[in-house]
Amino acid sequence: MNRKYLAGIAAASILTLSLTACGGSRGGGDAAAEGGSNEGAKIGVAMPTQQSERWIADGENVKSQLEDLGYEVDLQYANDDIPTQVSQIENMINGGVKALVIASIDGTTLTSVLDQAESQDIPVIAYDRLINESGTVDYYTTFDNEEVGVQQATSLLTGLGVLDAEGKETGAAGPFDVELFAGSPDDNNATFFWNGAMKTLQPYLDSGVLRVPSGQTDFEQAAILRWLPDTAQDRMEDLLTVGGGERLEGVLSPYDGLSIGIISALTSGGYATDDLPVVTGQDAEVGSVKSIIAGEQYSTIFKDVRELGKQAVTMVDALMKGEEPEVNDTETYDNGVKVVPSYLLESEIVTADNYEASLVETGYYTEDDLK
Repeated sequence: MNRKYLAGIAAASILTLSLTACGGSRGGGDAAAEGGSNEGAKIGVAMPTQQSERWIADGENVKSQLEDLGYEVDLQYANDDIPTQVSQIENMINGGVKALVIASIDGTTLTSVLDQAESQDIPVIAYDRLINESGTVDYYTTFDNEEVGVQQATSLLTGLGVLDAEGKETGAAGPFDVELFAGSPDDNNATFFWNGAMKTLQPYLDSGVLRVPSGQTDFEQAAILRWLPDTAQDRMEDLLTVGGGERLEGVLSPYDGLSIGIISALTSGGYATDDLPVVTGQDAEVGSVKSIIAGEQYSTIFKDVRELGKQAVTMVDALMKGEEPEVNDTETYDNGVKVVPSYLLESEIVTADNYEASLVETGYYTEDDLK
């Protein structure tokens, strides 16, 4: 609509006003707005931590793909320290970046520093984690996070035998004793994962097919701050104590790092490695894929971060050219100030039955990686 409108405007003064009113100056800065070039522009990429192999891969994917297009990249990891991430982003702004790609640690803590970005017409793309309480977030790219939660719960039900491989109910009556874990409460995605999972599991909890021995079925009770494996391990150890000695048959885990901690608690608590409960996960990290192959962890959710990185880079490139990035969701992600235009990607359940087709044949991992 903006291009058609501008095409009909002859006066230079009106053209300038139109671009400003429609936010054109945030689509790549002054050079793009004036028909110039942002070739070789510096792009800031802020990632939350290097403690997870997933985030290392994300950062390197975005950096390499931007560099392939000729951009200069300032990639920083904050190691899950909020003041460090704020400082890194501030330095990127002061260092002359033309766009920011941010995977936030806490999506509510960046409002002030992003106001600085807005004052300098620097567009902001939220990467996989929504930035909340800021009108400065221009775009968001992620996976369909509620569907990820549905997939985690579905794989738990399949592993328990409540559903078959086609997702149909088997008639298994249970009761199956399970415990529930959620992600970090300061990560917006964690709520979507939980809601998707609980929407899927609740009918079976209501009918008694599933039972939670600890009674801890609220997000606040299940949440693991900062997604820390040690915290998950400690909670699992506590649950084995408060659960009344009931043998668990399943554990809903929203992330592979937590799954590793959960499995450690289970094995130290008396579960044999070849007789563990059905444990889910997410991110297809190498350690968990090996665990799946070994028959320990049951499943993970594969989110191809190569594609996520590609989408973020495509958005940046469009903005640097003064164009409007493609989105496929304009309703779901309300950050408290605005509904952020988003591009959602698909994810996939991975088990021992399909990991080769999903992860090796697609080139995500080599066979040697998983030995």
